[in-house]
Amino acid sequence: MNHDSSVAALADALRADVRRMSPGERLPSSRALVERHRVSPVTVSRALGRLSAEGLVVTRPGSGAFAAGRRPAAADPADFGWQAVTLGDRSVDPSGVSWLLTPAPDGVVPLSGGYLHSALQPARALATAAARAARRPDAWEMPPLGGLPGLRAWFARTVGGAVSPADVVVTSGGQQSLTTVLRALLPPGAPVLVESPTYLGVLAIARASGLHPVPVPVDADGIRPGLLAEAFAMSGARVLYCQPAFHNPTGAVLAAERRARVLDVARAAGAFVVEDDYARHLGIEPPPPPLIAGDAEGRVVHIASLTKATAPSLRVAAVIARGPVAERIRATQLVEEFFPARPLQETLLELVGSPGWPRHLRAVRAALLARRDALLAAFARDLPELRVNRPAGGLHLWARLPDGADDVALAEAALRAGVLVSAGRPFFPAEAPAPYLRISYGTAASEAELAEGVRRLATVLRS
Repeated sequence: MNHDSSVAALADALRADVRRMSPGERLPSSRALVERHRVSPVTVSRALGRLSAEGLVVTRPGSGAFAAGRRPAAADPADFGWQAVTLGDRSVDPSGVSWLLTPAPDGVVPLSGGYLHSALQPARALATAAARAARRPDAWEMPPLGGLPGLRAWFARTVGGAVSPADVVVTSGGQQSLTTVLRALLPPGAPVLVESPTYLGVLAIARASGLHPVPVPVDADGIRPGLLAEAFAMSGARVLYCQPAFHNPTGAVLAAERRARVLDVARAAGAFVVEDDYARHLGIEPPPPPLIAGDAEGRVVHIASLTKATAPSLRVAAVIARGPVAERIRATQLVEEFFPARPLQETLLELVGSPGWPRHLRAVRAALLARRDALLAAFARDLPELRVNRPAGGLHLWARLPDGADDVALAEAALRAGVLVSAGRPFFPAEAPAPYLRISYGTAASEAELAEGVRRLATVLRS
């Protein structure tokens, strides 16, 4: 049993004991709890801390822990009906994002999710980096607006081209970056072109901000420039959101012959291109340079995130832009969030400057290669009738279901059968042309678990 599960188990046992005690009654001493439950003093301390945070226990230094007073019985529910009138008809739909962020229940194989399995995350390196960052004398001071200079310089070097540190603003993760950029570029009610299918999170942001996502189809080579030009002309949009490298959910990489064409189409429309480069460090094969590296006009607004390659709670990213739009984005970020937490910035700077960083990236690429190939082999063995792509990076396969299949119902049935997958329909900003599933290979614990997940999925499909 690991330390966290020991704490949870002890907290459950003590919680039951406390609820049988009278208010003010003293719990056994820490030493007695250590002996009775055969755990460490640290485990006892953390378990009591949990109960204290829940309001079940009151700790008194030098005296011990005591059962807290009982809460009064709940009164009749308050009437909040008036709020519906005041709030009006605008709503925020988090359902797609919450599905992606909800951990798989115990016993369920996770073939959905946007983060590396914990075994692939650089937990030890992050702990070391965080400890070093916390020891800096100014670790808890306000950081320079725009981000730590060393971190801005690192992002600029990583992107390449003519990007300089002055073009970089450090932000609180990729999702916050998207929110800031779209709000800076577009007023409520404006259209925004998006790939179809596309990242669920950007659809949620756009709709919550009062924007109108306009779909532009994607194929195996990325967004289709001819249809992109038509979409700009018909919608009057002035912003395109795209993922040129390891597109989520399809895994597509924008083909070399389309890269310049996409920028040409945007230039003709007088539009910005928001480049979401979320998976650059998850390449099984080397990705092409980002679009911004070949942009001399300040047309591309680039979002670089490291969360996917590190850990979910390392919410640090960067937005890179040039010209007046850069000032608009910096001002919007300042108004919305002030600045990202300095300890996280310092931690990331320590991490990417350490010798362990390139080793971590090599290990992640090797693991993703093995997991991708294991998942493809499992599909070939158990579900050969499905068409699945072979992504060059990222975390996901895109599986085409037979015509007439209900992908949403299938995903729900798969969860009941013990495997978590993502229905394809929510990734489309409008009607889906066909049924799909997004199958993630970076979230499972092992190649064997991937194979078991496909076996369970095959059972559901054939039933």
